[in-house]
Amino acid sequence: MTMFDKIALIGIGLIGSSIARAARRNGLAGSIAVGDASEAHCQKALALGICDSASMQVSQAVKDADLVVLCVPASANAEVAERMAAHLKPGAIISDVGSVKQSVIRDVGPLLPEGVHFVPGHPIAGTEFSGPEAGFADLFQGRWCILTPPTGTDEAATAKVKAFWESMGSMIEIMEPGHHDMVLAITSHLPHLIAYTIVGTAGNLEESLKGEVIRYSASGFRDFTRIAASDPIMWRDVFLNNRDAVLEMLQRFTEDLTALQRAIRWGEGQVLEDLFTRTRAIRKGIIDAKQDS
Repeated sequence: MTMFDKIALIGIGLIGSSIARAARRNGLAGSIAVGDASEAHCQKALALGICDSASMQVSQAVKDADLVVLCVPASANAEVAERMAAHLKPGAIISDVGSVKQSVIRDVGPLLPEGVHFVPGHPIAGTEFSGPEAGFADLFQGRWCILTPPTGTDEAATAKVKAFWESMGSMIEIMEPGHHDMVLAITSHLPHLIAYTIVGTAGNLEESLKGEVIRYSASGFRDFTRIAASDPIMWRDVFLNNRDAVLEMLQRFTEDLTALQRAIRWGEGQVLEDLFTRTRAIRKGIIDAKQDS
């Protein structure tokens, strides 16, 4: 038996197309509809065979859908919710995949009609690539998906979204939205901000030195360039919509960086060694948790 007769994916980039592939492979939906503002993306999704229908009209995509998943940048959530609200079937479940949860609850929740359930979600998985062709069915395998249902959310709807992500290979955590945004500010948002800054600094070097930086890139810099190649619109929206948490973590990082600068300036080798020893333990914990190899 399928879990949903019809699911609608609004936005068919990396995450949306990966959901489509995983849902199709695992038989989670009777049919899959795509809504995307790009006609090229709609045509590509159909050509790839990852959906049964695709439309630039959100109202058409969500018609009769049992599950609607918003896979768009945070700045588009309110407009999408407004356009689809009148066309949602009673009892439909709305979810999303965004990296900031308080803003999607603020922007989408008030626009949904009575009888429609809202269960925001965030799969902690991704690559630097985007577009319908970037997705793959195993993207969520062994990765966490955090659900942040607002107070009063229908428990059966939350359970169904939980089961949906579990069926695609995810591990599930239920979390308060504000706490989610603070945790992700340090584990995801600040690292991206640092990567963009470091790569941007390299980009501002004089041409001769910049060419050598690119030619002789060590693995550390290459890792930063991979992160900094992520979707610029999505990450612009992340920083603007999780402003308070990001600024809090950025301030803490700045203070720690100043202390590290002092240790280097004054030759405090033991301070450096102690810090590097503690950070190795964090890396070991990530590997032990099977969140990297």
